[in-house]
Amino acid sequence: MIDLLIRIVVLLAIFASIFVVSQIALSGIWRSRARSAAINKRLRMIKEGASREEIAVHLRKNAPDEFPNLPVPVAKMLRAFQRSLFAAAVPLTMSQALAAIGAFFLVVFVVMALAAALWGFALHAGVVVMIGAVAAAIAIAMPLFILNNRARRRRKKVEEQFPVALDVFVRALRSGHPVASAIELLTTEMEDPIGSEFGLVSDEVAYGAELTDAIEAMAERWDLEDMRMFVVSLSVQIETGGNLAEVIENLNQVIRERASLYRKVRALSSEGRMTGWMLTVLPVVTFIGMFMVNPGFYLNVAMDPIFLFGFPSLIILYFIGVFWIRKLVDIKV
Repeated sequence: MIDLLIRIVVLLAIFASIFVVSQIALSGIWRSRARSAAINKRLRMIKEGASREEIAVHLRKNAPDEFPNLPVPVAKMLRAFQRSLFAAAVPLTMSQALAAIGAFFLVVFVVMALAAALWGFALHAGVVVMIGAVAAAIAIAMPLFILNNRARRRRKKVEEQFPVALDVFVRALRSGHPVASAIELLTTEMEDPIGSEFGLVSDEVAYGAELTDAIEAMAERWDLEDMRMFVVSLSVQIETGGNLAEVIENLNQVIRERASLYRKVRALSSEGRMTGWMLTVLPVVTFIGMFMVNPGFYLNVAMDPIFLFGFPSLIILYFIGVFWIRKLVDIKV
């Protein structure tokens, strides 16, 4: 009888401990989900006590600049890189990101050079060029690929959220809210990234900026034509008057139809885009993989003097092919 009671007490203790631990874990998960679903990053920062100026500086980090003092090709590349940092929500400035990539490249280059020397390969000019190419592929090409992929996903999410935001905006206008109040409603109802972006617009309007200028700045940050059409619609309504809710509703229908056509075009061009991705990524992955498995396959050839001319020429031809493929598969809608 005593053994039976001991077993019952032990089983009850195990059940109680498991129940308590599971409840603590589930409550933490539920709180985190509720917090992430209920608010966006701007509202979370406000809840943590950050001022509106600090929020604006944080959310506008890496907003694209014009770089007027630099040559046009360099300015375009830096602007594209900064736009990717902004869209990917990287918590680094452009100078910090460039410094991190440069430091990573130097570390990879030095480690690979030391490894080649330990393997018995003389640091010939061709060997240095080969190691530099592999280090650039690992430390520059791969981080940029990951960065652009994340930026493209978040930009796509903004494109998907924008028609929903316009629906909320139209319903707010028809229920009697003024434009500023409708914008403020978006900041509390929409998740990131569009919720924080409309929060910036609301703060700028509250500080005295024009609504069209604030939304146009948002469109420039994300480089989206849908937002620019929204700015044009607002500007026309401000100049000529009329029912703003009806205008935005018609615009929303146009945006949805344009998105539907864009998806059809992407479906029809999927084979070409996949071919472009394979022809772009496969040479780099094969090059890095072969070098890691058997570095002598490349380093022995790098001793040949003709390698100093042939290898850079192949790299130039590769980039020309990548540029040409991207132009072929980049279909504008």
